[in-house]
Amino acid sequence: MAFEEMIKKALDESRNNCRLGDTLEEVREIQNYIKNAEKIYIPNKNGIKVDVLNKVLREYNLPSAKILQINTNEADSNRSPAFAKAIMALDVCDADLIIARGRLGLPGSGSLLLFVDNKGRILTCGTSPSHAISQKTLEDAVYEEANEALQKIGFRKEG
Repeated sequence: MAFEEMIKKALDESRNNCRLGDTLEEVREIQNYIKNAEKIYIPNKNGIKVDVLNKVLREYNLPSAKILQINTNEADSNRSPAFAKAIMALDVCDADLIIARGRLGLPGSGSLLLFVDNKGRILTCGTSPSHAISQKTLEDAVYEEANEALQKIGFRKEG
């Protein structure tokens, strides 16, 4: 089943009140979308997150990402800063996949790392508690969030 057809089928099931939950076929479609993404961008001012995310992508034998150097500070005034960063990126580039990371919600709410398709639909995510609680380095938090996001949709590390 094609990716867009899968989405339409799920929406039709919801409209017709007969949706029974996610299927393995749907999860596989999301996996295939990520595996086949050619233009993957990470909106970021510096390369720290990009290096860590590319390390994770390599571990899962997935295509690498490139930095999209945009200032995303403005997204912090949004109710969902991580998602706002993803949408900002989609507004300025022609991407198949955006991997965006930022605050989950209010200051102190923790972090959210999103995999978003070319239409701004969330494919998967990983989260971290507030740095004030976890005391993790940025690199460690991003690494764990990316692994969580990929494992959540059935990816397993190669080797």
